[in-house]
Amino acid sequence: MRKTILLLLLVITPLGFYSKFYAGPGAYWVNNSLGGVLYEIFWCCAILFLVPKAKPLIIAAWVLALTCFLETLQLWHPPFLQAIRKTFIGQTLIGTSFVWTDFIYYVTGCCIGYISMRIMQWKKTAV
Repeated sequence: MRKTILLLLLVITPLGFYSKFYAGPGAYWVNNSLGGVLYEIFWCCAILFLVPKAKPLIIAAWVLALTCFLETLQLWHPPFLQAIRKTFIGQTLIGTSFVWTDFIYYVTGCCIGYISMRIMQWKKTAV
């Protein structure tokens, strides 16, 4: 199962970064919304990779809770957070501006992450 997770991480990580630079049709949506879905899936898979016995529902719930917290944190603009947000990694990890519709994409990403983790665990037990 860990090989499958690693392969998924090797695919989703560059896709997530690419979503920030995509300039084709629907670029605004891809840059801002699809990236949120990929971000959630990435964290679900990364945690499952590190803690393979963890329950997918618990992982997805924690990822959703933490990313919703980070989204809400974007309403706060102290100098130390603004300094972090000026970097590419800071923008990617904690975001720059609050958008309430991002919660929809976080829920979607966590649902996809949850289903992916369940499938991987199911295939592991079926073998």
